[in-house]
Amino acid sequence: MILDKKSKPMYMQIFEILSEKIKNREYKEGERLPSEKELADLYNVSRITSRKTLDMLAKEGHVIRQRGRGSFVTYEKEKLSYHSHEEDDEFLMTKNMLIGVVVTDFDYTYGTEIIYGLEEAARELGSFIVPRRTLGQIENEKQAIMDLVELGVEGLIIFPAQGENLNEEILKLVIEKFPIVLIDRHLKGLSTTSISTDNSRATALGVKYLFELGHRNIGLLTPPPELTTAIEERIDGFISAHAEEGIVVDKNLWLTSITSTLPNQLNEENIRRDINMIKSFLQENPSITALFAIEYHIAVLAKKAAEELGYKIPSDLSIICFDGPTLQLAESFSFTHLKQNEKQMGKRAVEMVMELSQGKKVNSITLLEANLKIGNSTSKVH
Repeated sequence: MILDKKSKPMYMQIFEILSEKIKNREYKEGERLPSEKELADLYNVSRITSRKTLDMLAKEGHVIRQRGRGSFVTYEKEKLSYHSHEEDDEFLMTKNMLIGVVVTDFDYTYGTEIIYGLEEAARELGSFIVPRRTLGQIENEKQAIMDLVELGVEGLIIFPAQGENLNEEILKLVIEKFPIVLIDRHLKGLSTTSISTDNSRATALGVKYLFELGHRNIGLLTPPPELTTAIEERIDGFISAHAEEGIVVDKNLWLTSITSTLPNQLNEENIRRDINMIKSFLQENPSITALFAIEYHIAVLAKKAAEELGYKIPSDLSIICFDGPTLQLAESFSFTHLKQNEKQMGKRAVEMVMELSQGKKVNSITLLEANLKIGNSTSKVH
């Protein structure tokens, strides 16, 4: 039997077909429905889709699922039709929804508030989240997705691992129209729903602030740009800010090979290598008066490198970056940074994956604004 892949999710179409048959008594009380494999073969879908269909039928009270035996029709609750009242429908579709969350990692500078937002939204909406960390390893990410699907989650929120290679497990979910929301970035060439910071606009905001302070020779410090769309978008914002100001971008002032801050590269040897690399970069480009670091931990490396060269921050060299510690002690050094709306990102991701599970149309890309927070790492050019 062929389904319309361009309309609502396939699991929803199968659910409606089977619930209508149950309503019309085509399946008798106590009769066993086709198994996950049988449904998958019948409708030419994956086991993920057929399992979700049977889970929905059980949630609606149409069937009782028994491990090792199958799904059996029941009329005990007399829930014989798909609810016509939209509010009741949404309640049944979202109550106690199990959502899998796959993240690379999180720390005190970025990610913790995303988790807070996820938990808060799930609690408010009566759902539960099951988190898994991948530490930036693509194989860990694949396994986490498979484990969560096997567990029976009804939607997934994924903070994708960095890398050029597409995780085929995500591709499978997209093809099956499984409710999935990517957080912090999106994947090129893949029709997915994502929520992230407007990285290009945020970077331009930071660069323009440096321009206001009189800086013109601004160095850029970043990991390899092809690793994520977020990095590429920040570089685009860096370029566009220069273009708007009529300043030619000098790519000789870019250092794009910093890797010690990546989740699977963090060790003392790599940190020292990157600090020495930044020192050489500054010595080779004495015209630089400010540095834009793509992320907070790179800014920390830059400050260490500059101080080892005898630079004073910010009088000799200004530094600006993305993110910073959530709790900033009054006496500690604070970087001027672009603060992402992490909590809102997490909360909205939960809402979006629940909307997708209901078959609702959700914007493919949602962008949130970042705010410029002035610290003591920037000053006017002396």
